[in-house]
Amino acid sequence: MTTLKERLHADVIVHMKAGNRTALTTVRNVLGEIETREKSGKTPVELDDTQVTALLQKEAAKRRDTAGIYAEAGEDARAAAEIAEAEVIEAYLPKALTAAEVEAIVDETIAGLKADGMELTMRQMGAVMKPVTAEVAGRFDGKAVSEIVRSRLA
Repeated sequence: MTTLKERLHADVIVHMKAGNRTALTTVRNVLGEIETREKSGKTPVELDDTQVTALLQKEAAKRRDTAGIYAEAGEDARAAAEIAEAEVIEAYLPKALTAAEVEAIVDETIAGLKADGMELTMRQMGAVMKPVTAEVAGRFDGKAVSEIVRSRLA
């Protein structure tokens, strides 16, 4: 199975052959950002898929925010370009979970911990959040997950 980074590198060639300039420049910019992250610091590191996914989410969010600013300023063409770039980046992200799916994961985790004999109160929120966060990993907003966990434990 190829890594996300390998897929991005392969897609550079695909976009180049297809003549898709927007996708090509977006993927190249993202790869540049990945390389910058890997080389920054005292020792170079290799980003894994989870870290690359987090970086892609930030890049997509950045573009959506910029598009909003352009739209407010009346720069519709620039806003559309930013949204197009965000959509290219989001195509590489895992399918987002719905709130109902996340609630089911939280309920499953809580049931599993209770079955193990753990008494769950707000103090044990971390014990619930750790496995839930690992399973949800980048497919749902972390703050919303913590609110769901908090409401279930209250």
